[in-house]
Order: sequence, then structure tokens, then C-alpha cells
Amino acid sequence: MLAEKVLRAIGNTEMSVFTQDCELRYSWVCNGGESWLQDAREGMTDAELLSVAAADRSMAVKREVLRTHRPARFELAIARGGSLRWYDIRLDVDRDKEGEVCGIIGTSFDITEQKRREETLKTLLRELSHRSKNLLAIIQSLASQTARHSLTVPEFLVRFRGRIQSLSYSQDIVTDADWRGADLRSLVTTQVERYAPDGMDQIAFEAVDIYLSPTASLHVGLALHELAVNAASYGSLSVPGGSVSIKAEFEEIEGETMLVLVWQEHNGPRVRAERDARFGTSTLERIVPNAVGGTAELEYLPAGIRYTLLIPEAQFEITGPVIVD
Repeated sequence: MLAEKVLRAIGNTEMSVFTQDCELRYSWVCNGGESWLQDAREGMTDAELLSVAAADRSMAVKREVLRTHRPARFELAIARGGSLRWYDIRLDVDRDKEGEVCGIIGTSFDITEQKRREETLKTLLRELSHRSKNLLAIIQSLASQTARHSLTVPEFLVRFRGRIQSLSYSQDIVTDADWRGADLRSLVTTQVERYAPDGMDQIAFEAVDIYLSPTASLHVGLALHELAVNAASYGSLSVPGGSVSIKAEFEEIEGETMLVLVWQEHNGPRVRAERDARFGTSTLERIVPNAVGGTAELEYLPAGIRYTLLIPEAQFEITGPVIVD
């Protein structure tokens, strides 16, 4: 009665139970289901159920169990129905009523989903490692660039902390989107709004619906941070009535759809023609465009700073209607 209950319970699982004689011929199979044991019949061997390589491995392990009388465990990868299925096989010697070894008793458990989760986790960990290395490279570059153009240690610390915080904000958006990237509106709001005394009321934002790649998200976020800090310190966001317009649109350039991002300041102090090396020109003109594989131009116009960044289509995903000039 108890044995029947046990077998009925096994029938509701992914486990199969089997016995084989000392010649490794199957004598009994319970709950073969849709596993590799579904076609097993009394008298069959693994050679009739598995590929040559899998059968040889399985029988080698079973012979060792018979020889040593020690339990064993191994995994089998079997192609079934056009896909690969994985099974966890556990073996022990089977004994008759007199206690003599009469063969093998074993279980087979389908662990395909577990294997897939493991592969997914490994892929995610590899991706995380790759992105972490990229982030560390960005931080190293920022540290060098910030130190090169800082006159004092306190100045370096303030500027470097701001840039690291900018990276952190952009990374939060990327992470919340399951590493897909970041939408441009979220980047603008996160990186620019806090530097405007009147918030987004001073920011005229007009853009297409896109998702930037993770790499582009971090670097465009840095560019917006540099522009916003400069505007709040010396530019249009430093005086009443000043404003910034941010526009992003598609443009066909040499047969490729490019995203053209333009930052333009209005109604701020008159801009001097000479450049301040401490303003993040290296970030804006070299680091950001090089990272996204595009080009950039920083213009010191009398009416206000204008920054134009061209981003190739490999660095963004279009999520809305496409209008190309």
C-alpha cells in the first residue's frame, strides 16, 4: 500500500525510477513520462535508448557502481524534440531479498529548466562583468580628465563627485529598465532639472521617442551634466529669465539615420569667445562622441553655448514614429 502511494506521488513529478539487472538491461521503469526513458522496455539497454556517446558514458558509470558498490551521480544531456534536455541521474546497487547485488536502481530527474536558469545567470554575470569594466574605465578617464583641469584638491573633489553622481543617476535609469538603456526624457529630467532654479520650466525639451543604449545613456548623461553645471554656474541657468532648449531629431547622414541632439542656451550672460579648460570640453568634445561612435561640436556663440552631438543608430532604439529630415 505504501509503495503504491510512493509511486503515485512520483507520477506527479519530473522524476523517473528504474531498475536494471547486472547486464544493465532494464527490468522496470516507473513514470518514464516524456523523458528519455519513455520508450524503455524490459530487456532494453542504454544503447537502444541513447546516442552512442551518452550510452557509453551512462553504462560506464553504472558498471563502476556495480564494481564498487558505491552510489554515483551524473548528468545527461539528451536531444529530444528539437531541443536539448538535461537529466540528473542518481544510481545505487539494487539488492535482492538475501542482500545480494542484483543490478542497479536509479532515478532520473529533468533539470532542464534549472540548467537554463544557470545559463541565463552566467550570461548575466558575464554581461555585468563587462559593464562593470566599462564603468571603471569611464571613471578612470573622468578622474584623469578632472585632475588635469583642476587647480586645487577641493576643486577636483567637487567636480569629480558631481561626475560620479551623474554616472550613478544614469546607471539607475539603465538598471531600472533591465539594462535595456535609458529614454532620453528621463536622462534630461534626471541630469538637468536639478540645476535649473525653476526646474523644467526653464528647459524646453523636444525630442523623438528613443531608448539610448546603456553605453550611450551613461555618456549622454555625462554630457548633459557638464552642460547643466556650466549653465547653472556661468550660463543661461545662472540668471533670471535664462533658459535652455534641448532638441533631438533624426537626420539622414551618408545613408545612416543619426540622432542629432542639440543643447542651446538662451537669455544668459554674453558668452566669451575664449574657452575655460575647466569646463568639461574634453568630456563633451572627445570622451562622449568617441564612446558612442559619433561626432560633437561645442560652439561658444554670443547668445549662449550650443552643443551638437551626433549619435549613430547602433546606439539607440526607436520607440515612436520616425521622421527623418
